Amino acid sequence: MNRLASPAQLRASFIRWALFVVPAVLLLGFLSGQVAGSTAASPWFVALDKPATFPPPATFGIVWSILYVLMGLALALVCAAWGARARGLAIAAFIVQLLVNLAWSPTFFALHEITWALGLIVLLDVLVGVTVVLFLRVRRVAGLLLLPYLAWILFATLLNWQFLQLNPGADGADVSGSVQRIEL
Repeated sequence: MNRLASPAQLRASFIRWALFVVPAVLLLGFLSGQVAGSTAASPWFVALDKPATFPPPATFGIVWSILYVLMGLALALVCAAWGARARGLAIAAFIVQLLVNLAWSPTFFALHEITWALGLIVLLDVLVGVTVVLFLRVRRVAGLLLLPYLAWILFATLLNWQFLQLNPGADGADVSGSVQRIEL
C-alpha cells in the first residue's frame, strides 16, 4: 500500500477538525462583536452619516455567520492535510489574519477609531490574500472557500473608508450615549 491514509480516514480527520474549528471560529467572531458592542443601535454608530453603499444592518450578522463557517471549513481542510508542504505556514497565516479580523470590531465600534480600523482592515485585506494563496497550495478547495471572505472584507474596506470620509469628526470621538441635563 502506498498511501499514508485511506480516503475514509482523511474524511474522518476533516470532520474531527471541522467539529472543533468551525464552532471556535464562529464563537470568536461572535465574542468580538459582543465585546465591541457592534450593533447598529449603538449611540455613536447611530449618529454617523451612512454611505449609500451601506447595506441593511441585518445583513452583517447573516453574512458574517456564513463567512465564519466557510473560514472554519477551510481551516479544517488545511488542518486535516497532514504532510502538506505549506500546512504549518497556512495555519499560522490564518491565525494571524483571524486575530486582525477580531480586532477590527473593537477598534471601530468600541474605541470609535475609524482611521485605525481602516488601517487594520487594509492589513486584513493583505493577510487574507496571503492566506488564500497559502490555502490554495495546501488544498485548492480551502483557498476557494476563503474567496467570499476576501470579497466581503474588500467591500468592508470601502465602507470603512466611506465612513471616515463622511464622518471625520467622529473619528476617535468619545460618545457615551448619556444625556447631559442642564437646569436653569
